[in-house]
Amino acid sequence: MPHILPIVASLAVLGLCACQKQIEAPTDRGVCWHMAVAPGGAIKFNKLAENQPDLEHCAAQIEAMRVRFLGLGSGQTEVTGAYQGQFLFLQPEGAFTSQTFDGHHYPFLVRTGDGRLAVPGAMPAGPG
Repeated sequence: MPHILPIVASLAVLGLCACQKQIEAPTDRGVCWHMAVAPGGAIKFNKLAENQPDLEHCAAQIEAMRVRFLGLGSGQTEVTGAYQGQFLFLQPEGAFTSQTFDGHHYPFLVRTGDGRLAVPGAMPAGPG
């Protein structure tokens, strides 16, 4: 009977995790969002740009916002946003996307040598 207690405790923890609300990206068509986390941990999506034709244009809007914030003294190098139900993660290595906030982040834009974002393979390979 004593070995049943850890099993019951594990099931209780799993049950609590299942009740935790998933963060969902806004699905508005053509709208680019910046995701902000309030001090208490609450998530808020702020509309950044409308009429964005695709994920790459939204990433460019988020990158422009990040660069403006850096110019104002912010040290934030990673920014999260959303576009039509997908999450965007701008990091020093490039831009990544995921269908879920906690899911695997797939690279879709990389940083060039001067820090700009580009489609992988769009930049010529260096000398040989």
